[in-house]
Amino acid sequence: MTAVRLQGGAVVLQPLTEDDAEALFAAADAPAELFRYLPDRLETLEHHRAFVARALAEQAQGKALAFTIRLAGSGEVVGTTRFGAIEIAHARAEIGWTWIAGKVQRSAVNTQAKKLLLEHGFEVMKLNRVEFKTDSLNQRSRSAIWRLGATQEGIFRNHMVMPDGRIRHTVYFSITREEWPEVRRRLDAMLVHSALPV
Repeated sequence: MTAVRLQGGAVVLQPLTEDDAEALFAAADAPAELFRYLPDRLETLEHHRAFVARALAEQAQGKALAFTIRLAGSGEVVGTTRFGAIEIAHARAEIGWTWIAGKVQRSAVNTQAKKLLLEHGFEVMKLNRVEFKTDSLNQRSRSAIWRLGATQEGIFRNHMVMPDGRIRHTVYFSITREEWPEVRRRLDAMLVHSALPV
């Protein structure tokens, strides 16, 4: 999968590189809270390097398209996100592996990043379906996905074993090609009324 840069008003999704691991580690300003619900252990710089290496390996296989999330004004890295589980034959992909630094949570950073990804997915990649999944216990993430306009499709019980040994139930959501125009209008309206950091 060819790396691509996606530019929003105040957020840039920059292609992920090996050199980004240190900036991501530095941006992880509250790791226990940020990573509690992620299936990857991201407590140390080495963990971040392994996370980046896996993303880039999947990208080289055509299964992912990975990004750092940066503030457009400063270029500061404030998180990461990606397309994964890309299935070209079925025109579907998942948006996930996302985390955003605590200092820009509850701003419009996530909304703008998701809008950029959805635009690219539906309008450039010509996807029929974009999937999202999250830990059933992660109410903040579930609410954020729902606010995008995604439809909850169900819960996969006993779906993953987390780094601490807990068995995770996973909630699945999706947005389809037919729903994208309305979702786009919704995201545009949300961004008009949201503050973006500079």
